[in-house]
Amino acid sequence: MQTTTDTTASNKSADDILDQVKGLIEAIIGQSVDKDDQDISLATSFSRDLEMESIEFVVLSEKLQETFGENLDFASWLASKELNEIISLNVGDIVGFVHQCQH
Repeated sequence: MQTTTDTTASNKSADDILDQVKGLIEAIIGQSVDKDDQDISLATSFSRDLEMESIEFVVLSEKLQETFGENLDFASWLASKELNEIISLNVGDIVGFVHQCQH
């Protein structure tokens, strides 16, 4: 059975996905990045700008699947990356991955 989230997620633009991913990140790190004069954008680095810990990536993976559907296998996608690619991941990489999984 396909959930409503799965159906509507397939119709989302990259901007819509960015807004949702931004909300997930803010919920995970426990603060609004906007308050620190740093808006989350496609270029925002997870390690350099947000200083996210590995456990926070695990939570992000779970939240991405809850939000965008079971077909989004973030853990496998991340596991296919080299260490330097993981360290340099930015929000745009995640948005692009989610968008690609929907089409």
